[in-house]
Amino acid sequence: MTSFESDFTMTIGGAAVAGIASFPVLNPANEQEIARAPDCSREELDRAVAAARAAFPGWAATPYAERQRLVASIAGVLGANAEGLKRLLTSEQGKPHADAIADVLGGAYWCQASSTLQLPVTVVEDGPERRGETRHVPIGVVAAIAPWNFPVILAFFKVAPALLAGNTVVLKPSPFTPLTTLKIGELLRELLPPGVLNVISGGDALGPWMTSLPGIDKVSFTGSTQTGRKVMASAAASLKRVTLELGGNDAAIVLPDVDVAVVAEQLFWAAFRNSGQICIATKRMYVHKDIYEPLKEALVSYARTVTVGDGAEQGTQLGPIQNHQQYARVLELIADAKAKGYKFLIGGERSTAPGYFVPVSIIDNPPEDSRIVQEEQFGPVLPLLKFDDVDEAIARANASDYGLGASVWSADTEKALAVAGRLQAGTVWVNETQYLSPLAAFGGHKQSGHGVEGGVEGLLEYTTAQTTFVKKALVSA
Repeated sequence: MTSFESDFTMTIGGAAVAGIASFPVLNPANEQEIARAPDCSREELDRAVAAARAAFPGWAATPYAERQRLVASIAGVLGANAEGLKRLLTSEQGKPHADAIADVLGGAYWCQASSTLQLPVTVVEDGPERRGETRHVPIGVVAAIAPWNFPVILAFFKVAPALLAGNTVVLKPSPFTPLTTLKIGELLRELLPPGVLNVISGGDALGPWMTSLPGIDKVSFTGSTQTGRKVMASAAASLKRVTLELGGNDAAIVLPDVDVAVVAEQLFWAAFRNSGQICIATKRMYVHKDIYEPLKEALVSYARTVTVGDGAEQGTQLGPIQNHQQYARVLELIADAKAKGYKFLIGGERSTAPGYFVPVSIIDNPPEDSRIVQEEQFGPVLPLLKFDDVDEAIARANASDYGLGASVWSADTEKALAVAGRLQAGTVWVNETQYLSPLAAFGGHKQSGHGVEGGVEGLLEYTTAQTTFVKKALVSA
């Protein structure tokens, strides 16, 4: 029987590997060590890549329908172990149990739905002399590098399509949240052939080792734009394929015809779900001047009802910032806003409790050039911004190096769609936010990413095109 509280090992070639070194994993709610995770060495990384390379020919030759079945079966394993994984995830990530189980089951859903996708075959020519068709074949060994905010579902954004397409994978979770992913690797050893999915963990050196290693053919990375640039530069040396899902500074535009009483709660969660630690969280909220004051009051009123605390405690709605590095950055942005004299409608003070807790903070109409508007905060701090006309709001929303997501809120769907079409973002929502589908492409514009995840487009990211021409008959002399 699997223990979810101890015995954390890597999975290399289908076997448990304890590693020659380890590092501590902390609970962000109390800053206490909960376990130690293996710290993968260069030699162990080489073994993982060699195992993936050895498994690749057999996995690529496995019938597509069988790969579909096995990817779908991952969902069953995750579902059957959701309770244990939920508690473990909360202990290392900090999110409430309800959000943790949504992360785990979200990974299960992503596998199940992704398994229904089909690789297209395009007939490019079919005449008397020849037939030509283009199909899509696997690339090889994929390095999947997952982040700490949604360790499970964002890992399977990569693993599910990579395996389905016929690649083998070396998966590395964040060093801040490795434990749940290591356990998932353990649970899948009996399901997948050895070497098809290898799971390793390590510190800051491991990612750069992976991206520069010649034995890896593709890197799929989710994380900050700054790190994404380093991944792309490292991968360029051997012309590795890359998919990068990077930072965002998502804008919400709230038009004056909304019912404030109806949308206030939805807008709050658009910004503060997972304590703002979501790449597609609303990070700038542009509100029309006619409803600015009532919406401001409604947001603050609702914020006062939300419970911030240890995710393992009943009733907690928002947990801590996940790690000290991000905690310090959020506090720095708050300190900068206070030093500049910006008005906090709620929050802005530092928690005195143990753990990396930051109270829900809303800033009243700071300048457009302020750091809290221009930078991605990735925490529970929201600038509320007033605008006079829609053209102005669109221009301000688009004046960013980022272009991951955006949302428009209005009682008039056609009007909202017209605004949405002018926003420079990979995904735009109308009257909702943060909805993603395994059947739809998700990716960023500008410096928010390179390539896409999800849908057939995301599946094709793990393939390379191969065109075959067949001459139907030899021409007589």
